[in-house]
Amino acid sequence: MDQPVREAAELLGRARRVVVFTGAGMSAESGVPTFRDALTGLWQRYDAQALATPEAFRADPALVWGWYEWRRHTVRLARPNPGHRAVAAIQARVPGTVLITQNVDDLHERAGSSDPVHLHGSLFAPRCSACAHPAPTPDDAEGEPADGRRVPPPDCARCAAPVRPGVVWFGEALPGAALEAAVEAASSCDLLVTVGTSGLVYPAAEIPQVAARLGAAVIQVNPEQTPLDPIAEVNLRGPAATVLPALVDAAWGDPAG
Repeated sequence: MDQPVREAAELLGRARRVVVFTGAGMSAESGVPTFRDALTGLWQRYDAQALATPEAFRADPALVWGWYEWRRHTVRLARPNPGHRAVAAIQARVPGTVLITQNVDDLHERAGSSDPVHLHGSLFAPRCSACAHPAPTPDDAEGEPADGRRVPPPDCARCAAPVRPGVVWFGEALPGAALEAAVEAASSCDLLVTVGTSGLVYPAAEIPQVAARLGAAVIQVNPEQTPLDPIAEVNLRGPAATVLPALVDAAWGDPAG
């Protein structure tokens, strides 16, 4: 067994209050494009960062809604990978484990994880752009929206304003309740496992830093070096779909594949 995996397994095996913190690298291994890679086909005519703003939605709601509907359908075609299932296995082994994710997909839930804290919102939680009333997820019966197609958003059932995607756009604050829950979990854990995140997107990148400052051990799973390397007690280099099942197997003899 690889020495770093053995060291990480010892930390995980004795931990009592665990936080798992996941980023885009986790979902990318299921074929979900990262945000900056998400523009393909006719969508390549647009700048992703220009579409993901409140100003873009006000200027052309059908264009922005169409892009997010295309993204949601793309996620629907993806499947949880062994890394997602390993996170669910950690939650099953260590009661009270808190999962915090920067991803806006539902792959953790489909893998069996319960109550993830979605720091950046969710593609599956649309809400009114005016009164914030929750709206139902659109029916997939009509199939995938055409690449590059404008799709008018539905109207809010409460106030008739356009419904918007339930994600955090550039220039918007993180959801207060989600951020508070994440900081509280990081402040009280004895182990934080950070997976597939660059450590560059703030304020989310502060979560592992909070845990480390307050004495928790940090395990990082990432194929590349990141700004989180210096605070991690163990750095596991490799893809989450490979490393996390090996970590679970080493900790409890229960491969999560």
